[in-house]
Amino acid sequence: MTILIAGIILFLGIHMIRVIVPDFRAKMIAGMGETNWMVAYSVASLVSLAILAYGYSVARPEAVDVWYPPAGMAHLTVTLMLLASICLASGFLPAGHISTKTKHPFVLAVKIWAVAHLLANGDLASIVFFASFLAWGVVLRIVMKRRHRAGLSVHRAFVSGRYDIAAVVLGVVIWAAFILKLHELLFAVAPLPALSL
Repeated sequence: MTILIAGIILFLGIHMIRVIVPDFRAKMIAGMGETNWMVAYSVASLVSLAILAYGYSVARPEAVDVWYPPAGMAHLTVTLMLLASICLASGFLPAGHISTKTKHPFVLAVKIWAVAHLLANGDLASIVFFASFLAWGVVLRIVMKRRHRAGLSVHRAFVSGRYDIAAVVLGVVIWAAFILKLHELLFAVAPLPALSL
């Protein structure tokens, strides 16, 4: 569990730099150049992600069960993940209605993903892992809302409703890929074993 917690602190800490120390990014870019900063940031993110993933894989088999999710929770999780996938896709496309209404579709996708997995996993390692990401998403959303009210940020401007269609199609493709095989290949767990190919 120690490695998992260290990984969570490192990964989420790196992704909270702009919240905790707003001027840090600008200072680093000024000192080392934007390209070098992006490379360093990306490497740090990947290393922390590797520690996080390893920590979770080691902690989960030995973690105590805090609660036992009912069988139906797996289906609810799969359904919620469809919404998360659509929000995720929307965050990487030009703004449609989904993006402008949710304001921060990527952050919303993370929160839905975390809640969905908390519903389906009752072991302590999973609770620590997914609750941490849910808390990160909530804090980030609050900070973003405050920055917007202070005039320090601007929400994405609506471009076209066709990007909503693209987000739904892309989201369904991502969702189906994970449900049918990708989740099992990456994490050795089939979301719905009956659908495992």
